[in-house]
Amino acid sequence: MTKTCAIIGGGVIGGGWAARFLLAGWDVNVFDPDPQAERKIGEVLSNARHALPMLYDIALPPEGKLTFCATMAEAVGSADWIQESVPERLDIKHRVFADIQAHAPDTALIGSSTSGFKPSELQEGAKNPAQIFVAHPFNPVYLLPLIELVPSVQTSQDVQTRAAQVLRDIGMYPLLVRKEIDAHIADRFLEAVWREGLWLIKDGIATTEEIDNAIRYGFGLRWAQMGLFETYRIAGGEAGMAHFISQFGPCLQWPWTKLMDVPELTDELTQMIADQSDAQSGQHSIRELERIRDNNLVAMMRALKQQDQAAGALLNTHEAALRAAPVAPCQTMRSVARRIPVDWTDYNGHMNESRYGQVMTDAADEVMRIIGADADYIAAGHSYFTAETTIKFLAETHAGEDIYVDSQITLAEGKKLRLAHEMRRTSDDTLLASCDQFLLHVSLETRKSCPPVGAVAETLAKL
Repeated sequence: MTKTCAIIGGGVIGGGWAARFLLAGWDVNVFDPDPQAERKIGEVLSNARHALPMLYDIALPPEGKLTFCATMAEAVGSADWIQESVPERLDIKHRVFADIQAHAPDTALIGSSTSGFKPSELQEGAKNPAQIFVAHPFNPVYLLPLIELVPSVQTSQDVQTRAAQVLRDIGMYPLLVRKEIDAHIADRFLEAVWREGLWLIKDGIATTEEIDNAIRYGFGLRWAQMGLFETYRIAGGEAGMAHFISQFGPCLQWPWTKLMDVPELTDELTQMIADQSDAQSGQHSIRELERIRDNNLVAMMRALKQQDQAAGALLNTHEAALRAAPVAPCQTMRSVARRIPVDWTDYNGHMNESRYGQVMTDAADEVMRIIGADADYIAAGHSYFTAETTIKFLAETHAGEDIYVDSQITLAEGKKLRLAHEMRRTSDDTLLASCDQFLLHVSLETRKSCPPVGAVAETLAKL
């Protein structure tokens, strides 16, 4: 059964939440009195539709229904999850929560995107405080998986458990914050770096671009896949974290930073920062910068996906959950349905031949899963090895295009298996490539060919 999410406040963050839920198959109701809300969310959703499917090697669920509502009651009346993303003013949030709880089901989960307020502050004067919690995302919400899930002592355990499960179901990583604190966890780090950056600019030591380069060419790459403490553990060498602390701990007493102070944001400093930022990035529109950011995130997260690490491991787990539904064997099987990712293109601007091979390999793997030659079958000591593949490249394929592959079993005699794959563009069914693939069934114990066994042999006999 399709679930419904209500988005209250349709700015950058609210739009990102709408896209994340919508592309996970939820129906989404939006309430925002801004007359530009539909346009703004449409632009965010356009970016999300381009980027999010490229993280996965299978098709996402069918997109939910997006509805822009004229009233709060219409938006939240049947909602399972309600996400508040209004401006960071406590008085506004209190009025919004009162309006939400006047019309929402008692079972609805009510999350706030606040980056600074504690949940106990949000719950002040609420009709049902136990229903409200902080679910703080990071931009772009439709790509970055971290959600800081912050309860107060009044937030029920049932609400915490259900909220965490919903977030996992839509491919996100709920980080349960043990104790409520101003600005939660991540933004406290970001503010510390931001304060230091302001001083470096004010004192004429570095420009906005030079500071950004220090991050993106250096520790930002380490943090992206190991975080802070695991990075420093390695820095300690074989002796580990204790050695690192003993070696570098004393420098915390040195005057390296000004983290306990912040420069006054005068008009002069503000203009200096703005001018440097324009020189650094002014050649791109905001939408172009968002597309560059999204493509870079997709490529980096897909690299982590291949290594099954950090955000990549989360993607693999979510993809496995999306793929879990069994498929009945038949004569023609839909073996691939996916978006072509940005990291599959070459210097000619289209998908290179090795990635066509990747698609056909994925198609064969899915056929194997459908006929029962799956992970359990392999663990039991049998598998199919590809002996010969012939691919015909018939048309260009580009990043961001949706494609599908239909596969047929053309030969299944003893240890021999032959597959025919057709790869087509989803939008117009153009045939992009075809593949003839010959496989041999193998015993993983002897590493020699042999007939298939058990349910696999029975399924092939029927087909």
